[in-house]
Amino acid sequence: MYGKAFAPEYQGALTTLSVNASLTDVLAAGTEQLRAAERSGEHGEAARSGLAVAEAHRRLGQIGDADRAWKASYRAAREADDRGAMAWALWSGGTLARQRGAFPLARRLLQLAADLGERGGDIVVRGYSLAGLAETGRIQGDYAAVHRLHEQLLAEARRRGEARHTVWALEGIAQIHRNTGSYDTAYALFEEAAEIAARAEDRRGHAWALRGLADVVSVRDGDVERALALLSEAETTCRAMKLSSALAYNHKMRGNVLYRAGRYTEARAMYEQALSEFRAMSEPRGEALSRLGLAKSRAQLGRDRAETAAELAELADVLERIGLRHAREMVGRAQREFGVAEGVEAVGAR
Repeated sequence: MYGKAFAPEYQGALTTLSVNASLTDVLAAGTEQLRAAERSGEHGEAARSGLAVAEAHRRLGQIGDADRAWKASYRAAREADDRGAMAWALWSGGTLARQRGAFPLARRLLQLAADLGERGGDIVVRGYSLAGLAETGRIQGDYAAVHRLHEQLLAEARRRGEARHTVWALEGIAQIHRNTGSYDTAYALFEEAAEIAARAEDRRGHAWALRGLADVVSVRDGDVERALALLSEAETTCRAMKLSSALAYNHKMRGNVLYRAGRYTEARAMYEQALSEFRAMSEPRGEALSRLGLAKSRAQLGRDRAETAAELAELADVLERIGLRHAREMVGRAQREFGVAEGVEAVGAR
């Protein structure tokens, strides 16, 4: 059985904040508590309230503010000689690095966080940091290396009855299955994640699970209207909680669903919207994926073949440089689809 979801990153005086609290409310409460702790010289409390501030900024797409906040939280934790708080700050910094596409830095910070959490006896931050390492590998497409870690973390979360972490692990494993073509398994895992998240009142996890279900329903079943309805339900949550990144990925997925349905003009508009949102929050992975969808939509709508070739070649270079192997393979498929890869004959549009 799973209890109600909670947010372990909301600590100290902020433990009463709900996992579903609006990020603007979290930021306001965290900033107020942080200032009070700094005035009174309470380094430990400053570290823990600063963590909530850093995470709110990160999830709102305010990258520069998030970077300053996690580093300030780490310094305050070090002053307080609080290993647990130091580990949480490093986890926040590593998560931000992954969001920015700095994968080597993300792995370094998350490994430091996991090690420090283990030495400090904080099993939760250790688990979250290992989860961050697993997610980093999954996002880069290194499925063989991280599938077992996802399964290990899922087992630990189930054993402790941690709904939020169980949902995260299920969604990660589901995404690996989806990306490797095991659609039925992916659907079942996303469905289980959605059910657990709903019972535990984890609205963020539920929104991500609905997005995953929409993807599978679209690619496996071709059920456009159901996929769009699932995305609309998830979007309501994203807007209510001010989940900027999740909302942008929701819009990008809506573009995918419309593209698969041959509704290229609508898909182009959604990809343009998502691209603008990702650029506003400096999220290179989302930006590159939106650019890919936009390039494909424009090609289907009659864009000059040479322009399509040039953009896809540039995207291939960008993704190679970032280290996103799965996304790089997607560009390769698009190049073959439109017959613009060197030495490849046109195969026509799907």
